[in-house]
Amino acid sequence: MALTAGIVGLPNVGKSTLFNAITKAGALAANYPFATIEPNVGTVLVPDERLKNIAKIVQPKKIIPTTFEFTDIAGLVKGASKGEGLGNQFLSHIREVDAIIHVVRCFEDDDVTHVDGAINPLRDVETIDIELIFADLEIVEKRLPKIEKKALLKVDSEIIEEFKVLKRIYEQLMDNLPIRQLELTQNEIKRIKSYGFLTMKPIVYVGNISEEDLVSNHLNHHAEALIKKAKEDGSEVIFISAKIEAELSELEVDDKLEYLKELGLPHSGLDQLITKSYQLLGLQTFFTAGEKEVRAWTFRKGMKAPACAGVIHSDFEKGFIRAETIAYHELMSYQSMQKAKEAGRVRSEGKTYVVKDGDILLFRFNV
Repeated sequence: MALTAGIVGLPNVGKSTLFNAITKAGALAANYPFATIEPNVGTVLVPDERLKNIAKIVQPKKIIPTTFEFTDIAGLVKGASKGEGLGNQFLSHIREVDAIIHVVRCFEDDDVTHVDGAINPLRDVETIDIELIFADLEIVEKRLPKIEKKALLKVDSEIIEEFKVLKRIYEQLMDNLPIRQLELTQNEIKRIKSYGFLTMKPIVYVGNISEEDLVSNHLNHHAEALIKKAKEDGSEVIFISAKIEAELSELEVDDKLEYLKELGLPHSGLDQLITKSYQLLGLQTFFTAGEKEVRAWTFRKGMKAPACAGVIHSDFEKGFIRAETIAYHELMSYQSMQKAKEAGRVRSEGKTYVVKDGDILLFRFNV
């Protein structure tokens, strides 16, 4: 299930440094605007201690984590929606992602230039927001006149519904508010899905703070302003030091853990970001476990057993019979699949079963 979060922000806020740390992909990081022109896509492992714990019991030959994709999108500037700074190209890249990671600089450093000459997180967020709003507004303004006459004549119910929801969206955008803050029904969401509206995508704000502030757990006035903005937007915010993450990315696992311990940090900022992005899209994890491999699989919350079987292979979904299921905590309690079976904790679930996060599944199928 390939889902992608796009990393956006103004030039020189730490996007590519963050992306390099996440993926070790070596994306160009330079102290000038537009260091990144083509979007860089990297696949990262979703951290999950449950996978290791299941493997300790099953003793498989291989352990395979689930993955998530991040796309590093070039820095946006004022006027991007009108083509400034290669804006149209960059906006099209944002349109392809499922969620937005908005990196905002919250530290002072005279050696790192800022495209607007001074640090101001709220201004930076507003710059990006306005450009995304303008891009969405352009789509709505082109579409509304084309369907208005048909909607007013009331000859096509689908056109009427589309016109109504686009009018609401138009008013929202004209108030400089993103579509994601507008309460829409599932039917309305379905009606406008094909437009790929930018401001409808879920967002996480990432405050890039100094190493000193992160270690001391201090949030300066820039960071406090970003927290307030995120609350108003109904979005999440996390704080990282891109500099520390870059250093961590060069270390082996044991050295990384030791360095985090020295800094007094329980987790890396990147682990938090990956987990938060995963949750943002309503994603969960189920596991398969056998002698050959223990593997984590990504699925959307609310999916039923046959659809989850289809995540592994389409034949599994087509020929689905049942799923032998045990909850993660049950396996941990018994520390043996056989003991869990003997205790009646392994269930046989059918086509209507809604898979839960942490379920360990064995699919039975016939094609």
